[in-house]
Amino acid sequence: MAIKNNSTFDSHIKNVIKGKLKYENVFQSITRMILGDKSMIEKVNVNGKTTYDFKVFRQGKKHIIGMYDEINSFVSFVKDAAEGGSSKEMAFVLIGEPGNGKTFFIDYLSEIYRNFISIPENMKYTFRFTNLDKIGGYGKITTIESQTFEDPMILAMNFHQKKHDNYKFLKSLGAKENQIDTFYKNYRPLGACTDYIFEQIKEFCDYDFNKVKDFIQIIPIPISESRGTLTGKYAAKDKITSSAVDLLGEESISRLLHITDTNNPYRFDLRRGALARVAGGGIHFADEIFKNKTDLVQVYLGVIQNRTIDIEGFKWPLDTLVVATSNNSEFARFQEEKEQSPIIDRCRITYMSHNTNYLLQQKLTQYSVGSKEKTTLLNEKLHIDPNLNYALSTAVTLSRLPLTDKLTPIEMMKLSAGEVAGEKSIKTLIEVIDQLNRDPDITKRFGQKGLGHRNLGRAIQILLETNETQEGKCMYAGDVFKSIESVILDYVQETNDRTKYLNDLKIAKSLYRKNIMKTIFNAYMDEPDAIEKDVLNYVNMIIGIDAKNIGTDKIWTYKDPQTGKLVSIKIDENFVDSVESRLGLKSKEQKQSFRTTISKIYGQKMIQDSKYNFMDNNDLVKAVTDVRLKSDVAGAGSLVGALSNRTNEENQKLYNRMIETMIEQLGYCKTCALKTIEYFCTQDDAS
Repeated sequence: MAIKNNSTFDSHIKNVIKGKLKYENVFQSITRMILGDKSMIEKVNVNGKTTYDFKVFRQGKKHIIGMYDEINSFVSFVKDAAEGGSSKEMAFVLIGEPGNGKTFFIDYLSEIYRNFISIPENMKYTFRFTNLDKIGGYGKITTIESQTFEDPMILAMNFHQKKHDNYKFLKSLGAKENQIDTFYKNYRPLGACTDYIFEQIKEFCDYDFNKVKDFIQIIPIPISESRGTLTGKYAAKDKITSSAVDLLGEESISRLLHITDTNNPYRFDLRRGALARVAGGGIHFADEIFKNKTDLVQVYLGVIQNRTIDIEGFKWPLDTLVVATSNNSEFARFQEEKEQSPIIDRCRITYMSHNTNYLLQQKLTQYSVGSKEKTTLLNEKLHIDPNLNYALSTAVTLSRLPLTDKLTPIEMMKLSAGEVAGEKSIKTLIEVIDQLNRDPDITKRFGQKGLGHRNLGRAIQILLETNETQEGKCMYAGDVFKSIESVILDYVQETNDRTKYLNDLKIAKSLYRKNIMKTIFNAYMDEPDAIEKDVLNYVNMIIGIDAKNIGTDKIWTYKDPQTGKLVSIKIDENFVDSVESRLGLKSKEQKQSFRTTISKIYGQKMIQDSKYNFMDNNDLVKAVTDVRLKSDVAGAGSLVGALSNRTNEENQKLYNRMIETMIEQLGYCKTCALKTIEYFCTQDDAS
């Protein structure tokens, strides 16, 4: 229920008492926004550990991807503050490498908070004093709004001089004693100028409070991103241009021309600063907080600890959540200045890592590629290779994974995404993460270093500007690796990091080659999901080999978990043996061990997802692909020969048919279809 601008002071307080409107602090509002709907909270498994996922952060076209630990830290922080814990006197600070989503997280939080508060029953209100020309002393100023957007309930709890009288006043409007006690948990005194003007009004009315109410007008707090009201941002500036005025405000010359009493605190224009505009239950975002000069950071310390704007002894209490960001190097430099430790003590530090789940990274990569239709410089339609996202996502994700003796980069990447990584279990990944996260050097912790979102964007820009992309009218995935290499050479300063990222790029290339093998097989079989069917056939065959209901004809009938229908399959032991030989399994024991592992995975995964298809098991997919190609065309080598040497009519027909399948069924254009087959025919990046 929204209250109109002309609603009276009494009617507003009554609506709060009846529960039609809310009176709560910023922490309570944000907590209600996140935790209010239990259906918007679910448990998820991240890197082998169960954590919570809050769906309020996953809404809209461009929502937050991943960041599970950071979001959980934030939710815990605001919930503690809402319950009166120590967090209410602290700031929430995200620290990490540039381009890992710190600013995006806070901007998104601010956006959903503005949307939440704009819902009528959640709206926040303030008040203004009117008819000031009757009082005199304000010149042509006839209306003064609370500079810090104080809630009308704050005015109600300061309406009389004595707390006892304010209790009686709220009771007279219908409030019960326990309600009043709840209101007073969020009590704060009036700001200096509000208090001064209100006293003048009371004196003018001879303390007739019915007359006093005629000077009070209730208005909703404006919600504006561009004006910085409700949610505001202060970006660190250089040491010459930055000033405490930008945060706190300053004495206003124009007001002094109207105000007769120079002791009046209203001579200070608080809205000139960023803090007053978010003081009525808003969010203040201090971007790169530790880049500010020391005296400005000291201002933040006062604001964070005392929750007041303090100018020349005048105080204006705030109801503000302070969130901030900083990069690792700036924070490390600030930490070295030991005298600044009180400020760090007032911050809830959360180290934000890069996203290390390559499946989630594919969604982030889509943000960078863009949702709008791409065009060339000549305004012709630009096609996007269906492998582009995969190639980009694996390359940047691998760069963020630290080196360890316990797991290979590919095993770590797969386990981080919740996929199968051969014999290696998720427990190994948990051990690696726990060990790394105990390192006092933050940059050596899991996911703290790597190619960030901005580097990904640069790689896409470089790919777009190349002649090959413009002439071919296609963003071909094979060219991505040159773009990323260029970014690594130009933007990565540390030699060790550069060497690691270039090695990671080689691994990403080998994964790309394995990925296009699926395409080549599907194109050869003239079926979009041919390889998927054959992989599932292998899995079903090894499960059915030992089944009791298998006949002498080797036909096994089972219930398909994806469709729920009965399906019959002929168990081809030669095919099973060939696949296992390709996997390097020679002895009977090795084969049986592998089959047991696959059966276990089948049982576990099918419970969680009936559509699970084993396509994340690259080694198994490659083995099945090689066996099928061998049985059909005497090996991948022969297919390479057939596609490379098109002097005879049969080879040319095969080539044309595969190109046609790729274009019509697999999402390729002529350029990337030709280039993908050409790449398949080379031995580049083969492992």
